[in-house]
Amino acid sequence: MKPVASAQTTQAILPSGQLELTITHDTVRGVTPAMLCWWFENLGETMTHEGQTWPRYLLWHPRDHIHWELAARSPSGGSGQGAQFRIVEAFAANPAFYVDSTEWVEKLDEEGIALVRRIAGVEVFRLEHRFGQATNGASYRSRMTVGVASGLARVPFNHVVRPKVFSDAMGTAWLTHNVEEVSMLENILPALYAAR
Repeated sequence: MKPVASAQTTQAILPSGQLELTITHDTVRGVTPAMLCWWFENLGETMTHEGQTWPRYLLWHPRDHIHWELAARSPSGGSGQGAQFRIVEAFAANPAFYVDSTEWVEKLDEEGIALVRRIAGVEVFRLEHRFGQATNGASYRSRMTVGVASGLARVPFNHVVRPKVFSDAMGTAWLTHNVEEVSMLENILPALYAAR
């Protein structure tokens, strides 16, 4: 896995009070946007590594990933746009940075994926990964926002709730985590996609 220094990252508090994290990843070598879309559509499958069969999600980040499941199928019956992903992980393998969350797949195609979490109809989390073609591979840009953009819940959620459920330190750990998992794709996805 590549170090966080291989990417350009930012971490900021927006005027709304939301936490914003961005990453412009190093080129994901040997990978295309179509392969990235296929990866997310088939994340719940297994793969063979060194003669053993593993859940793909666990091999994607062997230290931090704990569990992935398809919590709800998409309208077309699969794990594409409209599905719900349950994601369980601990950034930096730190129990203080443990996440067990279910997000709706708002978008999934060759341009990228967007995962959204709403509470009582109010968006509190958004993670977007944008894919593009690059020389020798794919470009990959990530943007996460945690918090409420506007409305009555904005101030109490962003200033009281958000720091308790997703702290600034957790955000810093996520930046490293995401750089590592995205860079891992160039090691596992080309052969897996070729054998699909």
